[in-house]
Amino acid sequence: MSERKVLFEWTMQPGTGKAIELLAGQILRIEQVDGGQCVDFNCFNLHDYKEFMHCGRTRTVHGFNPTKGTFMWSQPPRERALVYIMEDTYGRNDVLFPRCSAYLYESAYGFDAHTNCNDIQAEAQREYGLTPDDVHDSFNLFMCTEVTTDGRATITRQSSRAGDHIDLLALVDVLAIPNVCGADIMRTSNFGLKPVKLTVFEATDEDMAAVPKTPILKSQRTPKDFRQPNIKATRELVRDPAYVPAFTNVPLATTDLEIELDESEAAAFDALRREVYGDDEGAALRDILFSWWEERFMAAASGAPAIGDLEAGR
Repeated sequence: MSERKVLFEWTMQPGTGKAIELLAGQILRIEQVDGGQCVDFNCFNLHDYKEFMHCGRTRTVHGFNPTKGTFMWSQPPRERALVYIMEDTYGRNDVLFPRCSAYLYESAYGFDAHTNCNDIQAEAQREYGLTPDDVHDSFNLFMCTEVTTDGRATITRQSSRAGDHIDLLALVDVLAIPNVCGADIMRTSNFGLKPVKLTVFEATDEDMAAVPKTPILKSQRTPKDFRQPNIKATRELVRDPAYVPAFTNVPLATTDLEIELDESEAAAFDALRREVYGDDEGAALRDILFSWWEERFMAAASGAPAIGDLEAGR
């Protein structure tokens, strides 16, 4: 592979973050200096801050612990891949837990002034005119989390070492904002705060060729498609007297279909029907049909978009 050109280097000290203009085709490496340090990560479309990395969509597509070979997706209705994870030498990240905040430390520990990811993010992105309200749920790099069988989410200690890194390739121009997680009294970073090295590279042709294609669909809407494309300039909410509802496919229409089952089909239906539907045979049959369809045609029953099998590019 061709050698990457270094464009920028920075070492984030504990309690700080850094806003970086990461252009399409550039790679941000986030690297452990001492090891054992969690890093929170936000990113925004550099040209429209209302499009940003969305943990909810990302975990729907890639699960609770995305790693090498996965994407960071933007929120609905944009829903496109902003960043591709090209390399991840540690392989443990989290999109389940929210960022820590000042409220957390005061309510749980009694510290009304403490390093925390929300405030660090807010301060770092203030360089670009963004407010604390614009901080969103973070992609928690090098963070080890688990979900127990009884449904509880837990954080465990990590074992990342000096030199462990994650390489993030920008697919569009983004404002990338990593920060050194401020949780020194939690196991997130093994009860300590350490510096983190940042390096921006120019991606090579080989790097770009390695990125899987993602779907480009009509439903990925941008402001030109919005009925209300303008960002409010005031914080007070006032009703628009000219508003007329225009919901999709409303009023909804339903059609009754009669489905005849032979003896063997009826037996299979009785074996597969779920008790939750009681005597409603139509609802029970819909469940069987769509459960089969999800298993047969979808990569994940959660509704994750397909990757690599649709043409990318408008």
